[in-house]
Amino acid sequence: MVGEGVLNEALKHPDVESILVIGRRSCNVEHQKLKELLHNDFFDYSTLREHLRGFNACFFCLGVSSVGMNEQDYSRITYDLTMQAARTLSGFNPDMTFCYISGTGTDSSEKGRLMWARVKGKTENHLTRLPFKAVYLFRPGLMKPTKGQKNVKPLFKVLGLLYPLWKVLSPKNVCTLEEVGLAMIQAAQTGYTKQILENKDIAQLAGMNSGTIG
Repeated sequence: MVGEGVLNEALKHPDVESILVIGRRSCNVEHQKLKELLHNDFFDYSTLREHLRGFNACFFCLGVSSVGMNEQDYSRITYDLTMQAARTLSGFNPDMTFCYISGTGTDSSEKGRLMWARVKGKTENHLTRLPFKAVYLFRPGLMKPTKGQKNVKPLFKVLGLLYPLWKVLSPKNVCTLEEVGLAMIQAAQTGYTKQILENKDIAQLAGMNSGTIG
């Protein structure tokens, strides 16, 4: 859902010149900016290296819910998979900005009681040590899907309908996927004063606009 929302904003944005989407199955989107690569093993990018050069930014939106998962399995997908992609990209794209979708409540100390928050915190911490131009850690809370999105589970459709209420009751814990996408683009263009972006930072950054990105 997050990846589709971010892609929608990138396709519409006049400053985005080209987009490469890597997935296990097609996103079923055709656009002159878009190139798609189907890839089954996200722990091995050796066959894709030449396709990954020359990009200004990576918007890493892959993730799973921790519900029903033990720490080892959740860590393999959340930490190991993310770090494999990031290490590959940082090795030959030192001028790249890496934007990572984390989540509200992530535990930077890696010592808290919530398993998912510890694993996310470890992932964030280790990403910042890689030799990228910049790393930005996005911590959205409840996200309102963009109108017309296809990859939205029924629960998120309901939450999306309740978004106006949550926006009033808990404005610091909600944002829209439009804001997430625009904020990622802006972070790659001009940077931001904070490395960790909470919901209010995402909204603020989304409202800015300048530059060109490919």
